[in-house]
Amino acid sequence: MVDRHQKKIKLYGFNNLTKTLSFNIYDICYTKSEEDRKSYIDYIDEQYNSERLTNILKEVTKIIGASVLNIAKQDYEPQGASVTILISEEEVPFALLDSSCNSGDLPVPRHVVGHLDKSHITVHTYPESHPDGGVSTFRVDIDVSTCGTISPLRALNLLIKSFDSDIITVDYRVRGFTRDIDGQKHFIDHEINSIQDFIDNDILDEYNTIDVNVFQENIFHTKMMRTEVDLDEYFFNLNKDDLSDEMFGIITNKVNKEIEEIFYGKNF
Repeated sequence: MVDRHQKKIKLYGFNNLTKTLSFNIYDICYTKSEEDRKSYIDYIDEQYNSERLTNILKEVTKIIGASVLNIAKQDYEPQGASVTILISEEEVPFALLDSSCNSGDLPVPRHVVGHLDKSHITVHTYPESHPDGGVSTFRVDIDVSTCGTISPLRALNLLIKSFDSDIITVDYRVRGFTRDIDGQKHFIDHEINSIQDFIDNDILDEYNTIDVNVFQENIFHTKMMRTEVDLDEYFFNLNKDDLSDEMFGIITNKVNKEIEEIFYGKNF
């Protein structure tokens, strides 16, 4: 691991390290009827359409210090959306841009894809509902892959705050190597003990967290589960005052079970 207090390493050529952040969130909701389930998915589809997702990813690009080369996006039927952005570590002169790139300046299509120079950002959404249990789940997958000195870890706080997240799973991996002017290989160029080191304390205070790290392989994994479940926040078109104590308890158990099963990756 590189000592952050040492002098900056002089490289032979380009920094060839690839840093990939995979950010995955789940939002849970209880929907009483089939009509409510459909309304919830329609609501999520509108809240997180490709236009809003594009704006989030453009802000991610800005935070990590990259430049947008190209964007592609798509809204799907009956639900879901995808966005891909191609980015560069430094701004590419307009005259050197491939004619197929749009530099992020798009008309208002129903689809979007973005490209970066040697790097990319993608997002996919997956709204779904339980066939008979009343629980609906919204999942978002975001991947930020960069080459060079820029790091996707800088965008973690923005990503977490951009979504209502009951469960968060974050994977970070540094691949490849870069070589200094003396020919020595460097397999990482920054210090990291845990992904949690890059998340604000006020966010961490709201979650239980688990780390699984393989330091010798530069692989880092953090799972986060919200600590307090206020059932009012999990209702869609429903008021808990309209429920009996028995039904309130049943729904609470369903929501908690859904959250724990997703967090631990197993059916209870």
